[in-house]
Amino acid sequence: MSDAAIHLLVGTTKGAFILDGDTARVRWTVRGPYCDGWPINHMIGDPVTGTIWAGGGGDWSGAGVWRSGDGGRTWDVTKLTTGQVDAWAAQDPDFAASIGWTVTPAPFGDGFSQVWSLGRSGERLYAGTKPAALLVSDDGGETWETVKGLTDHPSAPDWGPGAAGLVLHTIVVDPEHPETMWVGISAAGVFATEDGGATWERRNDLADPADSEGHEHPAAASDGHTGFCVHHIERAADDLLYQQNHHGVWRSDDGGHRWHNITAGLPSTFGFPLWAHPRDGRTIWTVPLNGDTEGRYPPDAAAAVWRSTDAGESWTAQRRGLPQEACFFTVLRQGMTGDRQDPAGVYFGTNSGSVFASRDEGESWDEIARHLPTVLAVEVLEQDAPLAGP
Repeated sequence: MSDAAIHLLVGTTKGAFILDGDTARVRWTVRGPYCDGWPINHMIGDPVTGTIWAGGGGDWSGAGVWRSGDGGRTWDVTKLTTGQVDAWAAQDPDFAASIGWTVTPAPFGDGFSQVWSLGRSGERLYAGTKPAALLVSDDGGETWETVKGLTDHPSAPDWGPGAAGLVLHTIVVDPEHPETMWVGISAAGVFATEDGGATWERRNDLADPADSEGHEHPAAASDGHTGFCVHHIERAADDLLYQQNHHGVWRSDDGGHRWHNITAGLPSTFGFPLWAHPRDGRTIWTVPLNGDTEGRYPPDAAAAVWRSTDAGESWTAQRRGLPQEACFFTVLRQGMTGDRQDPAGVYFGTNSGSVFASRDEGESWDEIARHLPTVLAVEVLEQDAPLAGP
């Protein structure tokens, strides 16, 4: 195991939090909330500089991307759209004065309500929004523009919303080829570019058309496609891609051109998050839930993280340390992640405000934070030196 400091970047419905871990990943401290209590849908960090970005917003605040260059001690926001607060304050000087509101240009007007996802490719920063669009920044998040190659995709008029709306919720980058990336849109499917976003290809085809037979669920595979309500995408070592969608878990061995159904062995077809081992592309974790209309909690109300070490050919439940009675939490699509230690650490957050951690690749679990607001996202920032900040 290295001596890198581990920090968990936790986005919640009431702001951003940071969990600072010691090098043994045993003791954790919680600090926050940051970002003025905005709903924060996703956070990422730069392991070299320690810069942290947080994307979120909502109907009240409008959408924006927050940035901290000092480990979360202070934050600045680049506001991208206006919200209800702006409309109220513009009409009521007393209200505006009471909250310290000033006119702030919003480059995208009221075009979208939230930033749902963040990603980095080289020095470029990307943001996915609700309604679904992809934005790019070449100056660390100070200014943004729309990736028109995706917005203008021929299929765009047919994109339909999932239960949470039409959202671009996952951005996956090939670190060896920065011009190659994938995005997940609910409920339009997986899209890929190999030219830095100039052109995009929709990639949802089944490797075996038989996987589309015999399913009555409206989000199930059909017409030769996996089903467009993709919940999360992970890129693994050995050039493997995995996705959890509304009705199964899938693997692609060819960059998303064809998808293999690897749901067999899991207790349900429904779930949100995935995480792939940083060095072994055949090892992945997921958190199945009992179903979209059955409550969206662990089957039998007993929590388990399920791991495969053979690229989804078989699965094993990992339960030690997790609640096995009356457990009704949900783990959302960006709510699971891991570190690059040896053995790898695995982490997930719940809508009941807990964060669980495993130092042994899921064999055992500890609750390292509780009573947070609803956890929307968990990401890891590893640094050789601790982050600054109280």
